[in-house]
Amino acid sequence: MVRKTRVRGSGSDVVDVVGLGGGNGDSPTEPEAEGGALPVHTKQIGLWALLVTITMLFAGFTSAYLARRAAGGWASIPLPPILWVNTLVLLGSSATMEVARRALRAWKLGALKRWLTVTMVLGMAFLGGQVLAWRDLARQGIFLPTNPHSSFFYLLTAVHGLHLLGGLIALTVVLIRAWQERYTPYHPAVGLCATYWHFVDLLWVYLFGLLFVV
Repeated sequence: MVRKTRVRGSGSDVVDVVGLGGGNGDSPTEPEAEGGALPVHTKQIGLWALLVTITMLFAGFTSAYLARRAAGGWASIPLPPILWVNTLVLLGSSATMEVARRALRAWKLGALKRWLTVTMVLGMAFLGGQVLAWRDLARQGIFLPTNPHSSFFYLLTAVHGLHLLGGLIALTVVLIRAWQERYTPYHPAVGLCATYWHFVDLLWVYLFGLLFVV
């Protein structure tokens, strides 16, 4: 299959880079900008801006959490055991996402589809595990307004879960297009999705440590 990639060079010139695609092992030539460097995709800039915004949001949550904990009257809630499993599941999803990203670079479309699917299943399993953690606390009579620690736990895990859900939606789009074989080895979509996914995974590790380890 012949694929054409539009690459913006210097000035306003747009160059069509043609490569071979398909499942026969031939990979398209990597598009290069002036000087041999890959061009920075505008969506990549947008992604980094989003990640900075999310970082600032959770930095604000962290400041409020630490200030409230230092104010006194703090009662810690028990750690739901399912969260240990959830953490391992999410870290595993980061590994499978990275394998998928490298599979695209190696032009292994079958492996790309397979590992993207595994990543999606692990992401959904994580969200299911979060619901189980909330139910575990609810059975113990621990709810959002029970005490400051429970309030921050429900708030932070819910906001993180929403960001992970956004990642799952993006992953769904990427997976559909992968099955349609619409990507070349250097298409930015899979890499951008992987960057966001790794970020959300690391964010969870940070929150887990903040809420139950520090």
